[in-house]
Amino acid sequence: MKLENLAIGLIAAGLRKKEFSAEEVVIAYLEAISKRDREIHSYLFVADAPAREAARAVDKKISAGEPLSALAGVPLALKDNILTKDLPATAGSKILEPYIASYDSTVAAKLKAAGAVILGKTNMDEFAMGSSTENSGFGPTKNPRDILRVPGGSSGGSAAAVAGDLAVAALGSDTGGSIRQPAAFTGVVGLKTTYGRVSRHGLIAMASSLDQIGPIAKTVEDAAILYQAIAGQDRYDATSAAVPVEAMREVPLAGLRIGVPREYFGAGLDPRVAKAIRASLNKFEAAGAILMDISLPHASYALPTYYIVMPAEVSANLARFDGLRYGFSASGSGNLLQLYKNTRDQGFGSEPKRRIMIGAYVLSHGYYDAYYLKAQKVRRLIRRDFENAFGGIDVIMGPTTPSVAFKFGEKSKDPLAMYLEDVYTVAVNLSGVPAISIPCGNIEEEGKQLPVGLQIIGSWFDEARLLGVAKACESTIGTV
Repeated sequence: MKLENLAIGLIAAGLRKKEFSAEEVVIAYLEAISKRDREIHSYLFVADAPAREAARAVDKKISAGEPLSALAGVPLALKDNILTKDLPATAGSKILEPYIASYDSTVAAKLKAAGAVILGKTNMDEFAMGSSTENSGFGPTKNPRDILRVPGGSSGGSAAAVAGDLAVAALGSDTGGSIRQPAAFTGVVGLKTTYGRVSRHGLIAMASSLDQIGPIAKTVEDAAILYQAIAGQDRYDATSAAVPVEAMREVPLAGLRIGVPREYFGAGLDPRVAKAIRASLNKFEAAGAILMDISLPHASYALPTYYIVMPAEVSANLARFDGLRYGFSASGSGNLLQLYKNTRDQGFGSEPKRRIMIGAYVLSHGYYDAYYLKAQKVRRLIRRDFENAFGGIDVIMGPTTPSVAFKFGEKSKDPLAMYLEDVYTVAVNLSGVPAISIPCGNIEEEGKQLPVGLQIIGSWFDEARLLGVAKACESTIGTV
């Protein structure tokens, strides 16, 4: 039995039957990371000793006959912008390279309480800014499906760890598609929850009104288990919602009303991706689902709106990295202003600098009304599009990304081309609705099978149905 290829349910069942121990499972993963992650570079830090200790604690509970949660002994990975006490938290940036987290994020605390084993912290685009994990201050992560291609971003390390059998599942953060897009590129499942559904306490902020933590897993069922463990209101996060967390519902495809936005199948979409998405939709229709042509009139404004709102929040959130409070501090700076300048110049990479400058510009006097205020008004219209759509349908479906995983360097020199990778995902964050990406086929390119992601969008706080629909679709599509 290959222990590093089991789903959460199978690990739980095996532990209870004592077919293997939690420590044996964790060791299998640690050995796999040691052998294979040199090539993939999904991890920035591997918590070898703490992981073994946590696994032994689970084994003691099993020996004592104590009840176990579904995640007990399950090896997980966390994106390196999610604080885990006594482990590094760099957010993929040199400016935080020396920083060790002094407390647990709420999601890390919940996972530890459930008995999950945290294997380590995964690579990411610096401060979650990017769509390829090429922007990490510590080198890029490679796609396990084809190491010449990017795994997507910014949660590329988490997605690659799951796709490469280096973690059972992982947590990422999604600001404009950063869970769903890498999930699509690596052929796994990625869930972005409703804004406020999962606490952001202990998440290193990029854009506070857009960020959400969510699971990346091999199956919808595994994503649902992880989602239930981390969701819920948190007294440490005033934006977390007091809405009950329901378990995944069983949802038949027969009679399901699927909205298919015509705006998601226009110019810029790879015809091969469109074909794979249409083939999946046809399968759902054959199973009894009702496909309904819909319009999201302001969809074309989502990307420019996002790239005004997000940098504005970035410029405010990243102001705290000044060389005084934590992380890197430039030496030899003559005065306080020079310390600020040198620390930020040496510590930040090109993408954070670009977004900080854009954000400062759109918030500046004389431009606030012309850009930021107008973007917030359009954001409200985008949200209204979803409100109107969900009045007559159950879910929305379309492509997660306009293309399959691209090669390293292919888009890194053209920021606008890179930003277009988020064209189908950013509206979800601007509106706060939940969405999930599941694999729905492969495209053969240069002898490699490159996954295509199907994005399913649900209504606010309706994750129970969204996950049920995703599971039904996963079963109908079959193994990818």
